[in-house]
Amino acid sequence: MNVDSSMCASSGPMNAWEQLDWTQCERQVSRLQARIVKATRAGHWGKVKALQRLLTHSFAAKALAVKRVTENQGKHTPGVDGKIWSTPAAKSKAIASLQRQGYKPQPLRRVYIPKANGKLRPLGIPTMKDRAMQALHLLALAPVAETTADKNSYGFRPERSTADAIEQCFKALAKGSSAQWVLEGDIKGCFDHISHDWMRQHILTDAVVLQKWLGAGYIENRTLFPTEAGTPQGGIISPTLANLVLDGLEKLLDQTFRAKTVAGKTINPKINLIRYADDFIITGATKDVLENEVRPLVEQFLRERGLQLSPEKTCITHIDQGFDFLGQHLRKFDGTLLVKPSKKNTHAFLEKVRGIIDANKSVSQESLIRQLNPVIRGWVNYHRHIVAADAFQRVDFEVWRRLWLWARRRHPEKSRRWVKDRYFHPIGPRQWTFAAETGKRTPEGKPIWLKLVYASDTKIRRHLKIRAEANPFDPDWQDYFAERAFRKKFGIHRHEAGIKSS
Repeated sequence: MNVDSSMCASSGPMNAWEQLDWTQCERQVSRLQARIVKATRAGHWGKVKALQRLLTHSFAAKALAVKRVTENQGKHTPGVDGKIWSTPAAKSKAIASLQRQGYKPQPLRRVYIPKANGKLRPLGIPTMKDRAMQALHLLALAPVAETTADKNSYGFRPERSTADAIEQCFKALAKGSSAQWVLEGDIKGCFDHISHDWMRQHILTDAVVLQKWLGAGYIENRTLFPTEAGTPQGGIISPTLANLVLDGLEKLLDQTFRAKTVAGKTINPKINLIRYADDFIITGATKDVLENEVRPLVEQFLRERGLQLSPEKTCITHIDQGFDFLGQHLRKFDGTLLVKPSKKNTHAFLEKVRGIIDANKSVSQESLIRQLNPVIRGWVNYHRHIVAADAFQRVDFEVWRRLWLWARRRHPEKSRRWVKDRYFHPIGPRQWTFAAETGKRTPEGKPIWLKLVYASDTKIRRHLKIRAEANPFDPDWQDYFAERAFRKKFGIHRHEAGIKSS
């Protein structure tokens, strides 16, 4: 079952890395992960641990772990040791270094990144070797996490997204008979306060290695600080560990709040949990059931794990008042649920666009377009599954207004007509397209333009939510995920799809 170093060429470490059979490595790891899923579902925990050990000691898994950390966005970011693996020889050597015996992780390098509210979020950067060890053990832990996960948990899980979470919100709230009240939950410093004892006792992974990671500490201003709680944001395995800590809440709610018959009348509390990482909502039939029954149960659940709700961010809201969740605003108008981009999210996006434009007053038009397009395209794609047409038009107008001021400022002596003809061109149905010639031409001799992305050009398409029980590590779901990937690639959408969602 193991893939050994015979998969490598024998002419040196450089060739060894470059000639690895990655398809074979992935196939071997997938087989072991499928066996872990089967053992987890059957509750054979001893077998799960044995298979995890087999996987983490295999050459194939070690090679894939090194490949992941040397090809992701952080591949040029070193830890406290200042080392990166940038050459084939270093990567080949790294595979052999991933040994459990004698392994001792180094402290994290602490940095801070800005949050949307102006505060700073601490980020811990492990060394390359520690990242690779985390990636290795994640290959063995992820099948367990996916098999035992809450049905409606969507954050930091393969094949799931915020669009799935929002679609589930729609399913839970859209009908006339749906719950009318929502508990908006936010966990205070989730990653920083998770109980180490709880993780050691309940997370099915190598306990010795896990304890070493949890107690590695971090270095800030050349000072070593110990870590007595939490799992650091920045580690590859940290999001999965956090999900495992929070999983079980949905099952607890389902078991506690069931429809019951009283005096011949059925009472349904309409409790539904939708969670994305540490942000979640819980629907309820009444404010009283959420405030006096659901919230205390959630607080107790979190307390056992060293966590607590954030008092300032946790509140109970009626659906007619609306609430923000994952950058969207959900609210009922005359009994109809509408999901739109939130004002806060739209404002943050426009501020980012303005910042790019203001910081590039003297660059070429082509350079500015190349900087703006990924930002605009990313925001539009995020919101393209909801009622966003009006928001897209407002955004287009605001972007046009800022670009018009940018163009006018560059040529104060020129007329408005001259500025318009210089920067805005009639292309397709638009008379005012912010575009620059690339210097290339079509076979017919026409210029090829680099055009700004316009939000309103994107069609609104309803998202097809992933099936709740779908598991990417289970071979039984292979055809389902292949069909979803095919439909996504070729733009086949909900009304055309034959896939059922739940």
